[in-house]
Amino acid sequence: MASEQLAALFAGGARPRAYLASPLGFSEVGRSYYADRYMPALREHVEPVDPWQLSLAHEFEDARRAGLQREFGLEVGARNADAIRGAQLVLAHLDGQEVDAGTASEVGYATALAIPCVAIRSDLRSSGEPGMSVNLQVEAFIVLSGGFVARSLKELVARLRELRGAPA
Repeated sequence: MASEQLAALFAGGARPRAYLASPLGFSEVGRSYYADRYMPALREHVEPVDPWQLSLAHEFEDARRAGLQREFGLEVGARNADAIRGAQLVLAHLDGQEVDAGTASEVGYATALAIPCVAIRSDLRSSGEPGMSVNLQVEAFIVLSGGFVARSLKELVARLRELRGAPA
């Protein structure tokens, strides 16, 4: 059952601003899934805040050539922190043998700011402690924020649709 805070974000069919925390932009296959399936499925229910558009590939390359990787890395972190603070919701993608460190950090940061988090973990592999979907601290932060961990994109979309009160 979704928290009252989470339900309020979707009241009256609203589409809350949702920061999309994920490692999907790091690989060619991930970028394709993100662009072709993930974003289109979520756009109907949330207003996506896409961190992969906040810092572009050429900026990373420019920083590398100038020997400013650390400085630029800190700038990327600041951009993402600003985007999380401006979001009403964080939607985290938790697939992988272990949850991506950046995604886990974004979940922790958001929950410390009292921003609700919801997540998807569709990975078939075990991860985290027995009985948990992922690392117990990551899952606990998500649930304590009023959120949930869906087991598929289909389930995630269905739960977002239900929160919005939209027809199936």
